[in-house]
Formats: sequence, structure tokens, C-alpha cells
Amino acid sequence: MSTAAPTQWKTLPAPDSPAAWIERAAEVAAILATDAAARDKAGATPYTEVQLLKDSGLVTLLGPAEHGGGGQDWTTAYRVIREVAKADGSIGQLLGYHYLWNWAARLVGTREQWEHVEAEAVRHTWFFGGAVNPRDSDVVVTEDGDDLVFTGAKTFSTGSRVSDVTVLEGVLEGTDRHIFAIVPSDSPGLTFHDDWDNIGQRLTESGGVTLDGVRTPWASAAGYVDKEFRPRVYNTLNVPTIQLVFISFYLGIAAGALETAATYTRTRTRSWLHGGYDKAVDEPYVIDTYGDLTAKLWAVEALADAVAAEGQKLHDAPDEVTEQARGEFEVRVAAAKARATDAALEVTSRIFEVTGARATASAEGLDRFWRNVRTHTLHDPVAYKRREVGRHVLTGELPEPTWYS
Repeated sequence: MSTAAPTQWKTLPAPDSPAAWIERAAEVAAILATDAAARDKAGATPYTEVQLLKDSGLVTLLGPAEHGGGGQDWTTAYRVIREVAKADGSIGQLLGYHYLWNWAARLVGTREQWEHVEAEAVRHTWFFGGAVNPRDSDVVVTEDGDDLVFTGAKTFSTGSRVSDVTVLEGVLEGTDRHIFAIVPSDSPGLTFHDDWDNIGQRLTESGGVTLDGVRTPWASAAGYVDKEFRPRVYNTLNVPTIQLVFISFYLGIAAGALETAATYTRTRTRSWLHGGYDKAVDEPYVIDTYGDLTAKLWAVEALADAVAAEGQKLHDAPDEVTEQARGEFEVRVAAAKARATDAALEVTSRIFEVTGARATASAEGLDRFWRNVRTHTLHDPVAYKRREVGRHVLTGELPEPTWYS
């Protein structure tokens, strides 16, 4: 991977508008694209890729401007994730999860906590990982004086092996209260396992983690004051926010697949010998397929952008978020998630119809787009997202806030 561009960024001013940040993300994507297929095949831990995100400034996009961060909002963050994912779905996911876990302090914590976390995150260019797989309830948190001690394991811990800090989650012993805390990723007792070997999103470092007595002060327990949690509706926005992260890199992967396939079709695909056309780009079925897939992708992108803008209004006034507003937003996110899943799967599988048999060669790496989408869209069943929408339409029911809704 070239390092010339990151060196150049050090002499340039930071982007100062949403358009400029998206352009910076496109520059990052151009670097990632040069060897994306080879890196996917190698499956090496993406230390260099994460450093690229740091050098470009993308990791501090959501950070407060007064501390040197980008000062941008979620509508820009989603577009940046989409742009990076065009070149590399794994790195798009890592960046998106980083944004969510960075923002988690603001979602769950007290003002004093999130102001401290966000200032430190910008100052030290922290990259965030998370050991917060909600289906694993086997991390127990115990008290030891002024400390909390996390013990147990999580099956998935996306990004943690390449992170500076990790968000932990566990249940306080003898209660049903969940506790989130941010700890250094090199904390004693925190062991990340090199066991992520799935067909897609191979560079996300989503393997398991063991917590063997990981200690952190009680004061770091997000949202707790005097050992009591102070709930608010805004706390529950973690699910629709991260689902929009998912949508963003699904759409980015799909867009990258279309762009890569179109270049291949223009330059290498041969017309069918019995079709009567000299060039593949003149084949009616090829033209129709690209038109169909592009129209579907553009439609979902427009929906995703609209829903992101609706969500930003909630982020802008966190203390005013009502259960009704939160529920209606989740329904809209669920609809976008369902359509993004279908569109991304269709685009990434059908590109082979218009690139040809030679495009299936391993060296081309076109299969990585489908493998990446197929792997992550299994995160939670899309049928349950459609159910949220359908029940709301028929009965007015709003989704109950859970780890997945």
C-alpha cells in the first residue's frame, strides 16, 4: 500500500466541510483500491490500513472542533463510511464501528464522561474497538473497592486487535444492569484471539476476546453516577445508529462492485459471438443490467441519506428524544436496512452476468464484494427488520428497544 498520500496530508489543512471530508475519504479509498483484492486474500491484520485512517484524519471526523476534531455530524460520517467501503468493505466496517464506539460515550455516558472521552480521543487519535456482542451474556462485572472487574468472554470483538481503546460490556454481578466502560486495548487480562476466519469482511479482526479480570475505575462506567445508572431515551439510539453504519458500508460495497465491474466490462469483457455486437458495452442485456442495478442502488442511497438526516435531528437534541420519535426513527432505519441488504446482495452477485466467465478468476477478486455483503448481512435477520416496518404500518406498533431493534 502506498504511503505517499498520507505524507502529503500532513502538509495540507484538514477538510472543513462535508464535501471536503467525503473527498478525503475518496482519496483514502483510492489508496485502498490499489491492492484491495490482494489484501483480502492475504487476510493480514490491517495495522497499515488503520494507520491510513488516522493519517487522513478520518478517525477524528466526529470529534469536537475545539479539540482539533472534524466537527462533523452523522450524515457526513455515513457518507464517509460508504466512500471507504467502495474500495474495501472491511475497512469501511472498521471505520463505521469506530465511529459508533467513539460516539457511545455520548449515547450512554454523562456529559463529564463524554466530553473527557471525546477530547482524549482526538488528542491521541484513538481508534476504537468493541467487545460488545449482545448475544454473549457471559461477561460478569464485579466490584472491588473503587474498581470494576470484567471477567468472561465474547465471541466477536470487531476491530479490537487494531484498536487503541476497547469498549467493554458486562452485567453487574447479582443484578440485571449492564455496564459499559472504555479501557486501553492493552489492558492486563484483555486477550484478543486470532480466530476470525470467515468468508467475508476478512480484515475486520472480528475474532473472540477473553476478559480475565480486566480492571477499570467505577468512574468509567458510562452513564453511572454514584454507582446508579441515569437512563434517558437517547441511550437507546445505539441500535438505529449502528444499523445505519451497516447500511452505509453495504451500499459502499455495492457501489464499489458496480464501479469495478463497469471498468472491467468497458475494458475486458467480450461481446457474445452470436449477439451481433462488436463491444460488450453495446449488448442490450448488459446495458439493461447496469441500468437496473444502478437505479436500485441510487434509490436505496437516497432513502439512506433521508433517514440519516432524520436521525441527525435526534442527535442534535438528545435530551428531547421521545420514545415515539425514537421508535419512528427505528422503523425508518429498518426499512432502509431491508432495502440496502437486498440491493447489495443483488448487485454483488449479478455483476458476473455482465463481466463474463473470465471475471471469476481468483486474481480479479470480484467475489470479495459478494462475500463481504453476504457475511455481514447475516448479523441479524433482515426478516425481523421487515416485521418492524410491517407491524408499524398495520397496527402503529413501535419497535421495543432491544440490542437489535
